[in-house]
Amino acid sequence: MSKPKVFLTRPLPRVAVEKIEAQCEVTMNPQDVRLPPAELAAACREVEGLVSSATPVGADVVEQAPHLRVISAVAVGYDNIDLAACARRGILVTNTPGVVTEATADLSFGLLMCVARRLVEADRYVREGHWKQWAFGCMWGTDLVGKTLGVMGFGRIGQAVARRARGFNMRIIYHSVDRPTPEQERELGAQFVDRDTLLREADFLTIHVPLSPDTNHLIGTQELALMKSTAFLINTSRGKVVEEAALVEALQSKRIAGAGLDVFEFEPKIHPALFTMPNVVMTPHMGTSTGETRLAMCMMAADNLLAALAGQRPANLVNPEVWKA
Repeated sequence: MSKPKVFLTRPLPRVAVEKIEAQCEVTMNPQDVRLPPAELAAACREVEGLVSSATPVGADVVEQAPHLRVISAVAVGYDNIDLAACARRGILVTNTPGVVTEATADLSFGLLMCVARRLVEADRYVREGHWKQWAFGCMWGTDLVGKTLGVMGFGRIGQAVARRARGFNMRIIYHSVDRPTPEQERELGAQFVDRDTLLREADFLTIHVPLSPDTNHLIGTQELALMKSTAFLINTSRGKVVEEAALVEALQSKRIAGAGLDVFEFEPKIHPALFTMPNVVMTPHMGTSTGETRLAMCMMAADNLLAALAGQRPANLVNPEVWKA
């Protein structure tokens, strides 16, 4: 019996590739770059499984892959996969939740600390030779202790950031469609508030929501206008959740104090004004970029793929309506 054919959109750790190769015939994009849609479609014409990492899979690709049965995303977010096209074809789509939580929360809190204490700005100040002597007024930042952390979206990652904030004795408020149990709220020291209260009271607003039609431009001009002029915005979720032009205007007019951004509305393109702002810290969509986390994601994606190809329901199925036992 021939093995099912699988295509990997990017090179993965060897141990994950070997796990898939044990049961499948594998081909792989050898370059760590996003394939253009036409090239991806050509690579998928004969495959039953696709392991996608930061590569959009649109209807044009799905419709040209008549044998495709499963798309295993090496990611939590799957907004770059056309679920409607997959539903029409009965294609299962899976993701890798859970294993990304701690690394993403670390980066979120790291960005928060960087903008609060001006760490990147201070590093540049020293490297460029501007530091000649200690000065009382040099590089004043903002305390974290006693400040209010506002968490927009209180799922796994939002709660993990809240746990880190507790170590700094921060007040924690949140707004979320899904709420944890009262016991979890007490454990985290977190208080549910309405959206406007969150925006008005947060000294640091950190965003942890998936991208959907409801969250596209969740933070725009009106929302930024509600924030304190001393507040900082942290976004490690999806770029399109924040209207970038509105954020730039709010920063330029000093309606808010600064921002820490790992994602951007039109990434990898970034609004040019952000490059000129010392009160903005930017990273290249690297929330899950640790060796341990990326390996765990790849192994989970492999498990999801192999389960689906074996006719079993994958553990992390995002379109369960397609599943037919």
